[in-house]
Amino acid sequence: MRHLLSFQLMFLGIFAVANNFKSLGKFLQISQGLSDAEQIRLSINATLASLVVMLAALFTGESLLNFFGISLDAFRVAGGMVLAMLGIDMIQARKSLEEDEAYGVSHTYSKVIPSVITPIAIPLTTGAGTFSTITIFADQVSGNDFLYFQLFAAILLQALLIFVVFRYSSKLLYVMGKTGISILTRVVGLFTLALGIQFMSMGLKILFPGLGL
Repeated sequence: MRHLLSFQLMFLGIFAVANNFKSLGKFLQISQGLSDAEQIRLSINATLASLVVMLAALFTGESLLNFFGISLDAFRVAGGMVLAMLGIDMIQARKSLEEDEAYGVSHTYSKVIPSVITPIAIPLTTGAGTFSTITIFADQVSGNDFLYFQLFAAILLQALLIFVVFRYSSKLLYVMGKTGISILTRVVGLFTLALGIQFMSMGLKILFPGLGL
């Protein structure tokens, strides 16, 4: 599996589980009444919190598994289940933008900072699915400095994308509309579901070789 990895595959995998489209409604809600400069700072804070989660998975994910005595293959199965459930939830789009929006209410910057960290950055943008995916990718590229650098670059690129989406969230919603974002969320959800099934298959193949997966 290691030799099949590429920058494109790793980036798409991270994008599927660390995108912030599903948290746009909440972000737009809490950023109402803020100045443009405050909205930029809010976007930066949300992005940095998400980046910390992704880098923590890259640098410490496998060490945490070893500390708790959890095999990577068992983690693949568990992480795959998390991704599969997340993908199904995104495909069904159980929570729409309308449920998050509360227009006409203004907020102050100091009051919304906690909300932009939790739940917007964690876990709506980066959560258990993100941590699982990057930890598994990190194991697959271990020993290959070039692929490891590509994984690191994919994380940075995704962080940049998260910032851009938050920064221009209102314009993005205007251009794509709620229907467009809902469709995009469903498409990404399908990819997330497939990634989860793939991780589960990889783990089960090692844990239960008799299954013939």
